[in-house]
Amino acid sequence: MPSFDIVSKVDLAEVDNAINGAMREITSRYDFKNSISNIKKDDNKIILNAEDNYKIDQVQQILRTHFVKRKLNAGSLKFSNIENAQGGTLRQTAEIIQGIDRELSQKINKEIKSSKLKVQTAIRGEELRISGNKRDILQETINLVKELDIKQPLQYINFRD
Repeated sequence: MPSFDIVSKVDLAEVDNAINGAMREITSRYDFKNSISNIKKDDNKIILNAEDNYKIDQVQQILRTHFVKRKLNAGSLKFSNIENAQGGTLRQTAEIIQGIDRELSQKINKEIKSSKLKVQTAIRGEELRISGNKRDILQETINLVKELDIKQPLQYINFRD
């Protein structure tokens, strides 16, 4: 029986490369001269530090630009509110979204069921397994999921006949 998996994964090595590229740009830019602006990665979180709101917005923009350059989806970052940090600086954390949470997988499952496509869905941890009798039905299911208004980047892997 043909099947495929819907997952949401981010290549953490490419995230490291994007952060390194963004830090190189920050250290070389004139408007960041003598500033304490930086980007650090801690597990699945990225921590941005800067002196004021303008610079933290610029650091965020630089990070997003380098994500796009590394062919990563900037939608996989979930930014928190800006908060005060030590030494009069500001800090903002961005969580790297890995995996499909239960709420989103139930939403996708509900939409597939309401479309009356003859497929079976199984929620398997942080991924969805879709299986059906024909390859064409599975491709219709992929198109249906792509048309949903989902901010999180999804990948369709393990397509088997």
